[in-house]
Amino acid sequence: MPTAKQKKKIRRFLLILVLFALLGVAAWRGWQWWEYRTAKYTHYPAFGISIPGGYSIHGIDVSKYQHLISWDGVKQMSVKDIRLGFVFIKATEGTGYTDPQFNRNWKKSKEAGILRGAYHFFTPSRDGGKQAANFIREVELESGDFPPVLDLEQLNGTPVAQLKQEAKKWLDIVGEHYGVKPVIYTNVDFYNRYLGESFDEYPLWVAHYYQPGQPRINRGWVFWQHSDRGRVNGIVSPVDFNVFNGDSAAFRQLLLP
Repeated sequence: MPTAKQKKKIRRFLLILVLFALLGVAAWRGWQWWEYRTAKYTHYPAFGISIPGGYSIHGIDVSKYQHLISWDGVKQMSVKDIRLGFVFIKATEGTGYTDPQFNRNWKKSKEAGILRGAYHFFTPSRDGGKQAANFIREVELESGDFPPVLDLEQLNGTPVAQLKQEAKKWLDIVGEHYGVKPVIYTNVDFYNRYLGESFDEYPLWVAHYYQPGQPRINRGWVFWQHSDRGRVNGIVSPVDFNVFNGDSAAFRQLLLP
């Protein structure tokens, strides 16, 4: 049994540990506060969100959840230095589902003069080849469109090895069909936990909301989905906002020839 003196030393040691832990937490919170305060964010009441500075090309992504969209309203909206120049549109999911608004959104966005891209929401438990066939059947990409996008954000109990295998199958088939390397969409946590180096060769569209300056991921990225609460003329529901990581020359190079 420890003596009274030893117990006192133990209590003192534990107290010091607790104090250091509290100081560490306070320092981390202070750094986050300072980083947020000094980040180049501007609040745009018309859009309903703050938008990170340092990016010149802005866009949105949509699906059936944005209901019937007035694309002319989207195109015409201009707030200070921000205009929406591109959109990613949900096309397909799994092996047989097509978003009910895809065909209309695909046609009307182009007519309005908005650069467009199509994405497939991946079901990890389904065959990647059949999912690729579903996307190819529904999506006809043209010159000036973005490369196809694979949306990877759910595991749903599927083994990670199976997810990677089937996703690679989709990427290979779709890439060969359209003659271009597809883009991967996912969030920071999902990429770090389940994808990582196995998919570093693909351009990345990454979701990481309400971060100051840029997403927290240790690899290059092309698009950043920085908010899911934006408001846009012509769209009745909240919508995701994105920025392109580059200038207009790099942006044009990404488009299909």
